[in-house]
Amino acid sequence: MLEWLAAAVAAGGTAVVQAAGTDAWVIVRQRVAKVLGRDDPEREQAELMRLDQTAMDLAELAPERAALVRARQEASWAARFEMLLESLGEAERERVARELNDIAEQARQASVGGVSGNVFHGPAAFQVGNDNRQDNHFGPGA
Repeated sequence: MLEWLAAAVAAGGTAVVQAAGTDAWVIVRQRVAKVLGRDDPEREQAELMRLDQTAMDLAELAPERAALVRARQEASWAARFEMLLESLGEAERERVARELNDIAEQARQASVGGVSGNVFHGPAAFQVGNDNRQDNHFGPGA
């Protein structure tokens, strides 16, 4: 498999795992099911069920098993994407690879932009976004 196709496959697998449990999940879930469903409503529904099972498995992780389970899920989804790409003609393969990269970028942006599970005890400065600037000065004469 060409290097850029292998990268798209890996990015797709990572996107599924990265998006599960985040605000991006609904969109990523739908897009992945559509890609794998190949315009077949029954196949798309089966993929939605697989994606939901993945999300449940990831949500129920014990901390000591999290890394292993996440890696296995990424590899499993990457294998599904690889099998799909191998079954397509060149033009369709390129289109689907671009779609996988786009889905991965969407999941990445959602994970960078989202904040959850933080606890602040006392004064806090918080900033989210790209190309932001924040200057903090502490101590006397600040």
